[in-house]
Amino acid sequence: MIKAIKTMSCKIKRILSILTFILLLLRVQAQDDYVNYNYTYLDNIKTVQFHVEGLVLSQPIYYLNSGSPLELAFDDLNPDYREYVYTVIHCNADWTPSNLVSSEYLNGFEEEIIENYEYSFKAKTIYTHYNLLLPNEDMQFTKSGNYLLLVYDNEEGKRLAFVRRFMVVEPRVNILPDVVRPAMVGKSDTHQEIDFSVTHKGFDIRSPRTELSVTVLQNGRWDNAIQGLKPLFSRAEEQVFDYQNKVIFPAGKEFRYLDLRSLRYGTENIAQIEFINDRYEVTLYTDEKRSRGGYLEFEDINGNFVIDNFDDRDAVLESEYASVLFSLASPAEMYDYDIYLFGAFTEWLLKPEFKMVYNPAVNAYVGKAYLKQGYYNYMYAAVPKSGGEIDFEPVEGNWYEARNDYTILVYYRPFGGRYDRLIGALTFSSRI
Repeated sequence: MIKAIKTMSCKIKRILSILTFILLLLRVQAQDDYVNYNYTYLDNIKTVQFHVEGLVLSQPIYYLNSGSPLELAFDDLNPDYREYVYTVIHCNADWTPSNLVSSEYLNGFEEEIIENYEYSFKAKTIYTHYNLLLPNEDMQFTKSGNYLLLVYDNEEGKRLAFVRRFMVVEPRVNILPDVVRPAMVGKSDTHQEIDFSVTHKGFDIRSPRTELSVTVLQNGRWDNAIQGLKPLFSRAEEQVFDYQNKVIFPAGKEFRYLDLRSLRYGTENIAQIEFINDRYEVTLYTDEKRSRGGYLEFEDINGNFVIDNFDDRDAVLESEYASVLFSLASPAEMYDYDIYLFGAFTEWLLKPEFKMVYNPAVNAYVGKAYLKQGYYNYMYAAVPKSGGEIDFEPVEGNWYEARNDYTILVYYRPFGGRYDRLIGALTFSSRI
C-alpha cells in the first residue's frame, strides 16, 4: 500500500513537472508572439513617438557610433508608475529576425528597465510619461541593419506593450535621388516616380544584383513601401536604379490638419469644445471630399504629429487628452469602400478604432480618436471592401505637385554574409 502511494506520488510529481514546463513554454511563446511592424498592444499606452533626439519629425534612423541617439516617448494612462522593460531584436532587410544572437549585435544588457518617467500635472486626464534614449550606457549597437524595439509592461506578468521599427546605419555609400513624373500617361499627373543612383567609391560591391537590396518609403510609411529593389545597371562604383514605372507612389495631396494646441480658445477647424464627465470632447467642422478639387498648396508635416500646448508651459506633462469627433460629408454611403482615419497617429494602420461609420442622419461618415494636445496631420483612407490596398483617390485625390518625404535604405549582404548591413540611408523631399 505504501509502495503504491509512493509510486502514485512520483507520477503526480512528474505530471506536475511536465505541466509546469508546458506552462512556462507557453508563457515564453506568448512573450515572443509579436508583429514585426509598429503596433501598440495595450489600450492604456498613448502617444508613442520614436525619432532622432530633438527632431520630432525625423525617422528613427541611428548612424552607428554617432552622437545623435534615438528618443522614445510615450504616455501610460495609468496614474501610477509601472515598470516597463525594453529589448531589441536584429532583423533582415525584410524584417524577419536575423541569425545573429544578441551578443553579436549588442554591447551591454539584452533587456533593461525604462527608468525615466514623470507624472502629469494640472491635466484633467492623469497619465505617466516615459522617456528613453537609444543607445545608452546599458545598451549599445554594434551592427547595422533593421531593428525591432519591444517594450513590455513588467507588472503582474510580462505583457507586450508596443513594437517599433528602427534602423541603424553604417554609412558606406552616397545616394543621389531624383523625383520625376511617371512616363505612364495615366499616372503622370497623379503619381511620383523615384529614380536614384548609389555611388560607393572605395567600397567593393562585387555582385550588385545579389548583394544589394533597396527599400523606398513614402512619408515613413511601411504599408506601401517598395522593397527588394535591385540595380537596373552598374557603372564604375555606381549602381543605377532608373526603372520606368516601377518605383512609383500615388502622390496624394497635402494632409489635412487638426490643431489641438488650445482647448481654451479653439482653432479654425474646431466647431465645439466641451468638458463632459471629466473629459474633453472636441467636435471638428465637417470635412469635405477633395477628390474632384484641384491642388491647393500649403505647409503640412506629411502625416506626422507634434505634441504642443498653447494653454500651459509644459506640453509633455500639462497637455490634456481629448476625444475628437471627425466627420466626412458624403451624400450617400460609399458601399464599395470602408473609410478610415489615417496618419502617423493611427500608426499608419487601418485599425478598427479609427474606422468611420456612415450616419445617414447627418449625411456623413463619423469617427473618434483620443488624442493628446498637439498638431496632427491626417487623411481619409478608402479601402475596397472587395480587398485591396489603400486608395486615396475616392476621397482625397492625387496630385503630382503634392509634397512628400521619401526615404531610401540601401542594404548589403556579401556572399557568405550572415546578416543584411544597412550601408546607406537618405530622407529627402519630393521638391528637391
